[in-house]
Amino acid sequence: METSHVGLEPGLYIVAGPIGNLGDLTPRGAEILRLADVVAVEDTRVSARLLRHAGSDRPMIPYHDHSADSVRARLVDRMAGESVALLSDAGTPLISDPGYKLVRDARAAGRRITTLPGPSAAIAALTLSGLPTDRFLFMGFLPSKAKARGDALDEVAALRATLVFYESGPRLSDSLSAMAAHLGDREAAVSREISKTFEETATGTLRQLSARYADAPPKGEIVVTVGPPGEAPPPSAEDVDGALLDAMIRLPVSKAAGEVAKKFGLDRRALYDRAMELKA
Repeated sequence: METSHVGLEPGLYIVAGPIGNLGDLTPRGAEILRLADVVAVEDTRVSARLLRHAGSDRPMIPYHDHSADSVRARLVDRMAGESVALLSDAGTPLISDPGYKLVRDARAAGRRITTLPGPSAAIAALTLSGLPTDRFLFMGFLPSKAKARGDALDEVAALRATLVFYESGPRLSDSLSAMAAHLGDREAAVSREISKTFEETATGTLRQLSARYADAPPKGEIVVTVGPPGEAPPPSAEDVDGALLDAMIRLPVSKAAGEVAKKFGLDRRALYDRAMELKA
């Protein structure tokens, strides 16, 4: 088995590439691309341009969603004595890109794994959106079929977090409309061509943005950022009484009051008093 270049230990190197502007490749990332024994890439035509920019003449091996298991196994075998760089077409590998199985198998085989942080369209869009960033969920691409898309949105509708989606121009208006239908007409942002000459971020409600792009689908890579739901309305007296009666079937009065207090964010003592009234 061949040995790795001097100065670069054998193993897997996860290299974040630019999302549009070649100048965003980090110096450390460029160095790894120059020194690695082989570079595993999604598309050799796309990555060849970045390798030329980095001054790298290292050989490339296609590795993507449709690669056979044997390709991954051979890469893991090579990591025993060689350095393998993993590079996606744009941004950080594994984020809505193939690669997690390679990392998983490399770790199981005891290979050295190093990540080189860098650009990510999802994180960049969050910073541009002006929406809360303390809690967020990356959703990737929604399913193309309406039923599956609606189901995916319903699963996260109550989550109190900003949601981040990847989209394409032709699907954008329909996806924004589906988000409004299943999530509510929330504040949102559509960012496109991040780090490129025609970078743009449009903000508004989901319905406003859907109308904006209905007859003019944008070009380029698109990230949709959707704000969290508004504050939930306070529970009705009927809802509270129903919850107390249900809880008292299973629990003593004091514990039932505590459970309902936690569920609705209400005062436990007041709920205890109400529970005693209901029990009388």
